[in-house]
Amino acid sequence: MARPNDEVAALLQEYADLISITGGDAFKARVYEKAARAIGGHHADVSKLDVKGLKEIPNVGKSIAEKVVEYFANGSVSAVEDLRAKIPAGVRQLTAIPTLGPKKALVIYQELGISTTEELADAIHEERLRDLKGFGPKTEENILHGIGLLQSSGDRVLIDVAMSLAEDIVAEMSQVTGCERCAYAGSLRRVRETIGDIDILVAAKKPQPLMRAFTELPYVSEVIAHGEKKTSIRTTKGLQVDLRVVPPDSWGAAMQYFTGSKAHNIRTREMAVHKKLKLSEYGLFDTETGEKIVSRTEEDVYARLGLPWIPPTLREDRGEIEAGLRGELPEPVQEKDIRGDLHTHTDLTDGLAPLEEMVAAAAERGYAYYAITDHGPDMAMQRMTDERILAQRERVRELDGEYGRRGKRGGMRVLHGAELNIGPDGDVDWTPEFLDGFDLCVASVHSHFNQGRDALTRRFVRACENPHVNIIGHPTTRLIGKRPAVDVDLDAVFAACARTGTALEINSHPDRLDLRDEDILRARRHGVRFAVDSDAHAVIHLAYLRYGVGTAQRGWLTKDDVINTWPLARLRRFLDKTGHRTEGA
Repeated sequence: MARPNDEVAALLQEYADLISITGGDAFKARVYEKAARAIGGHHADVSKLDVKGLKEIPNVGKSIAEKVVEYFANGSVSAVEDLRAKIPAGVRQLTAIPTLGPKKALVIYQELGISTTEELADAIHEERLRDLKGFGPKTEENILHGIGLLQSSGDRVLIDVAMSLAEDIVAEMSQVTGCERCAYAGSLRRVRETIGDIDILVAAKKPQPLMRAFTELPYVSEVIAHGEKKTSIRTTKGLQVDLRVVPPDSWGAAMQYFTGSKAHNIRTREMAVHKKLKLSEYGLFDTETGEKIVSRTEEDVYARLGLPWIPPTLREDRGEIEAGLRGELPEPVQEKDIRGDLHTHTDLTDGLAPLEEMVAAAAERGYAYYAITDHGPDMAMQRMTDERILAQRERVRELDGEYGRRGKRGGMRVLHGAELNIGPDGDVDWTPEFLDGFDLCVASVHSHFNQGRDALTRRFVRACENPHVNIIGHPTTRLIGKRPAVDVDLDAVFAACARTGTALEINSHPDRLDLRDEDILRARRHGVRFAVDSDAHAVIHLAYLRYGVGTAQRGWLTKDDVINTWPLARLRRFLDKTGHRTEGA
């Protein structure tokens, strides 16, 4: 289920949007946006806090705290309901389009009477928006892009939402009498970036008690279908979950079958046919006699087909069958292989937690090293100055001494870095002399997303060629379902990274998962190295790393491809593009 914190964060963000739509105080809208981020990133369950406890969260004042308490008491907030009533439903529907802001949505509604995405798309094709002030061909192109994003996302949810719900259900069903095994399968097990529905498998001799318990889960809003082999429900958040109960001795075959993908399963079934076998969710059978040959484990099923066990993240029919037959399947990088996180933020810029809390949380994760990379001054909204970053560096060095145990084994080294902004011409924050003082630099594009393809490509390549840039952060800048990837010649960027010794980030935030798995496969062929980072802006975000690792696996990466699986000495050599840094820098 969604965390109560996420529910409140979405409500406060909606309130901020409603304030903007109605022409309210821009400062007030910004206050609620900040509060939404702070509550979404808070580690404790806000539903269990009173007004006093809520006010201890940064950026949450008394009025906001009272609204949060009201929400959990009544299921709604009167101030939000009042503003919703002032906004036509059509405008609210238009604001769901990722690239359309609330003010433009209101203008479209008021001037043209448009209230649906279909009407808006028709109006754009008829060039009716161009008569409105502030609208032109580029605006139309961006809105159409946004409509496409909205339509493609459909009823799919981000992986963290699906994972949270699936793990809750698995935990609940595992406690039901008669359940011998329980796990999620499908696209979630393959770590797809968005999930359409959740597949849960249970191994049990008697399915009825499991099916009954499933329909009685607290977040069920509708029972779509109820049977002995399969029951489907819809949750209160609209996500469909399918439960299948299989005999215990069919567990392996069922997990292989229901994990998919469809294309992978077609290939394995074809292999079975060539061996005069039949593969189904119940097992691998002899075609002539009907005798069950294997079914208890996935390893048994794959072995009988002449294959090694294939990790779920590789099961997309992208060469894994052929690699398995040749004995050349990669050993995918694992979360336990990650020795440190190289892209994180504190409340010095747009993070939510102080430096000390972020470092302590990283140490609890067992990292060998950990980097703080707050934003540079070119992002003016972050209020960064030379003095502030140097003061942070001094404190980082103190924490490095404390957590690093002065070089003894078992400690964690704390690195001081920065996330630089790649400007429109490829320049980054600070002078080369100032950048010499950082242990590493991540560089990312945060603006001017609509530059032409050639200009954007030159911008990225120039950043790669900067001897102080070690990692290109969230390389395509996409936000899943909200903002498309920039139009850039990725192969040119990949070649520049390989040539200059610049790593590409796999940003683990569920909103980003950038690079995509398809891009990783291409970049790897260029010889690029990668960094799997959380881009954490709060302590709880550090755990997002699991999604980045899953994406790296889908891109066939091994731990040798990922620089933050390396020992610190090897990592430092890679980061030293200028040849000037010392081991203790």
